[in-house]
Amino acid sequence: MVTPLRKLRPAAAAAALIVVASLALTGCGSKSGPTTTASTAGGPADMSQITVTDSGGKPSVKFAKLPFSVGSTTTRVLKEGTGTGLTTADIATTNIALYNGKTGALATSTFGQSPAGLYLGESGLLPCLKAGLTGQRIGARVLIAAPPSAGFGSTGNTTLKFGATDPLVFIVDVISATRMLTSATGTAVAPKAGLPTVTVTPGKAATVTIPKGVKPPTSLVVQPLIRGTGAVIKAGQIARVTYTGVLWRDGSKFDSSADHTDGYFEFPVGGGQVISGWDKGVVGQRVGSRLLLVVPPAEGYGAAGSAPKIKGTDTLVFVIDILAAY
Repeated sequence: MVTPLRKLRPAAAAAALIVVASLALTGCGSKSGPTTTASTAGGPADMSQITVTDSGGKPSVKFAKLPFSVGSTTTRVLKEGTGTGLTTADIATTNIALYNGKTGALATSTFGQSPAGLYLGESGLLPCLKAGLTGQRIGARVLIAAPPSAGFGSTGNTTLKFGATDPLVFIVDVISATRMLTSATGTAVAPKAGLPTVTVTPGKAATVTIPKGVKPPTSLVVQPLIRGTGAVIKAGQIARVTYTGVLWRDGSKFDSSADHTDGYFEFPVGGGQVISGWDKGVVGQRVGSRLLLVVPPAEGYGAAGSAPKIKGTDTLVFVIDILAAY
């Protein structure tokens, strides 16, 4: 990778375990709600062996005995939601706590931290999370237990201290959901004369043609190519986008989301964790928009550039589709 644009998000399966959220629900015990099962890796778990208590919106789990036994992904609703049901087209904003079913130890918890989301259609999402959350309603608190085959698999997870035979137990609060687009959609906008032209093929890097004999702008240009009809993006939200970046001087591509496994990129808008041209260009736009950003060095990587392709004098051109914000 030649730019630090992708520094904010790890691989999809890992991201599903460190997702954070801000809303804390209160007072949920383990006695309510039906028990359902998913997958066919064996018998369901005895969820009555798990007690969930809540203190200040931060739940904790206690096991009647260890190791906890689970043969197939088993889901129990601790609190019924009242919102719409989640689908595989949704990014679910959640709080998650993960426990090791063999040792009873808390592996990671995101309760009380900053918001992020789980895309239920993500191919890299842990199967137990996809099975346990699809169909759940916004506002629900869900207990999910799963065997390793529906979680980290036979390799386990050394970072979270899961062995190859360790079951996974999640508590998940479903806070909200956002439907993710697959590409920009809305009203086409004719770009101003003298700007690069763009051709987009879904799933591939955009083709950007730099106008011959035209000097690059000296200030940031934000040119909508498609004006979306979704929600206006605010500073502090997480934006999910696809993008292609090229150099003005020769039109060569230096990065594209299409060249990476995830096929998209997420960043906190206005958070200073991407180049300033992105922070300034995306805030205030609507979900569904396609943007052409022309970014001078001062709004990009500055005099240092970004080796090996981007020089300190390079003006950058980006095509960005805004797929979601939450």
